[in-house]
Amino acid sequence: MAEFLRRLKWRCIWSMAGLRDTWAGEHSFRSWVWANVVSAIAAFLLPLTGGERALILSLGVMVLALELINTAIERTVDRISMDHDDLGRQAKDAGSAGVATAAIAAGVAWVVILVA
Repeated sequence: MAEFLRRLKWRCIWSMAGLRDTWAGEHSFRSWVWANVVSAIAAFLLPLTGGERALILSLGVMVLALELINTAIERTVDRISMDHDDLGRQAKDAGSAGVATAAIAAGVAWVVILVA
């Protein structure tokens, strides 16, 4: 049990370091955080069901998770080579497309909830 708790502690420390570094270095991550703050406030101010709120909040967190993964992809590609390379560009663009797809899903959820 002690080993489990020790490893859990380090996983939490490393995860917080990743959040801190991404917050400090990625404008797009900070933008998505603020968009999620606004979205969460709206979700709690509007007369939504618990399920609707859960969907909105979960999709917002999904966008942040994908932005973290996209940042990891970008930094890995840059670490390997700063040369402009077609495969590197494709990797970065695919990561960005993942973030955009999740953001579209969040937007679709908002539209469906507000129109329905």
